[in-house]
Amino acid sequence: MKHAALGLLLTVAVSAVVWLVWGVTAVPSAAIFGGIAAFIHVAAAGLLQPALVPPFERLVRRWAIGLGIRFAGVALLAVVLLMEWDRFPTLPTVVGFLGVLIPTLLSEMRMLLLTLQTGR
Repeated sequence: MKHAALGLLLTVAVSAVVWLVWGVTAVPSAAIFGGIAAFIHVAAAGLLQPALVPPFERLVRRWAIGLGIRFAGVALLAVVLLMEWDRFPTLPTVVGFLGVLIPTLLSEMRMLLLTLQTGR
């Protein structure tokens, strides 16, 4: 639940920034792709969470799957921007996606490092 709340909060914040910079017409694309990035984070964190208990044998594999999901999101972003460039303004859409994806990835790394330092 904490991961979903973080993703939602970041989506709202990034959408507000997009609204201030590009106007109201750019907000839906930023919000849609911010939501996709939040969903990706929830899925990746859900995969990682069960592997955060010693022994850490499954940790690297599950973390790599989470990164693969994130790369699939980047590929989806590229495909949508290439095929629907008239519906999704490029810069606001990318800001919406990466503005959520990168901070959530960093929060996941922090969680991972804290878990590995404490050993539990």
